[in-house]
Amino acid sequence: MSLNLPFFSRPDGQSAPLAFAHRGFSPDGLENSAAAFKAALELGFTHLETDARTTADGVVLLFHDDTLDRVTDAHGPISSLRAADIAKARIGGREAIPLLAEVLTEFPEARLNVDVKDWHTVKALAGVIDQLDAHDRVLIASFSDRRRRAVLRLLGRRTASSAGIVCNAAFTLLGPLLPGRWLRKILHDVEALQVPVRYGPLTVVTPGFLRRAHRLGLQVHVWTVNDSAEMARLLDMGVDGLVTDRADRLKSVLLGRGQWW
Repeated sequence: MSLNLPFFSRPDGQSAPLAFAHRGFSPDGLENSAAAFKAALELGFTHLETDARTTADGVVLLFHDDTLDRVTDAHGPISSLRAADIAKARIGGREAIPLLAEVLTEFPEARLNVDVKDWHTVKALAGVIDQLDAHDRVLIASFSDRRRRAVLRLLGRRTASSAGIVCNAAFTLLGPLLPGRWLRKILHDVEALQVPVRYGPLTVVTPGFLRRAHRLGLQVHVWTVNDSAEMARLLDMGVDGLVTDRADRLKSVLLGRGQWW
């Protein structure tokens, strides 16, 4: 594990919490659109949290749901539709669904925290990253550790990654009990734990959780935090990054603390 990977560095070389714009920044609900990504970057964000799915003909899109229905003016499952048909859909009736390759090319300063949403996307996603030599600009995430690891195995070189549900659960529940070397074996291919503050009745992010993670050289990124007071509380506790829908609020909080990039 190494946090020297370029994905985790900041332009001025200083240490500060990472700020992730969740599906970009769009108070109007244009999530995962080029407009939302551009808005976050114009605020000064460098890290965008997003989701990857793949069309029937193998084109990787940045889109959260398995169907078009919730956020676009079109209908149907992504994996059963061709890219040419999906290109006609509009997020919120206004914005096209962006391709991963387009976003990596059009926003060269952006770093993408990519949630791999299904098995259909594994091979195609790795292909785009290799083709564009984007390994330093992406972090591979997934709720499925098997799916996440499948992408990592296909990539041509080392790429940052965060733990899935099984690895996160093992660290959370067994971390206070297992020796550090055993936890390192379980988490051998991750650099970050990306977790909610709470999971049901269980409080995940605690001072003890952070201490154990930092002893293993792991960052802790918390999602999805939209309240300014909660942002400040977690930063005071020592988290390494926050994922938010309210990029404007997170920027204000970090500016006030002298921690803005």
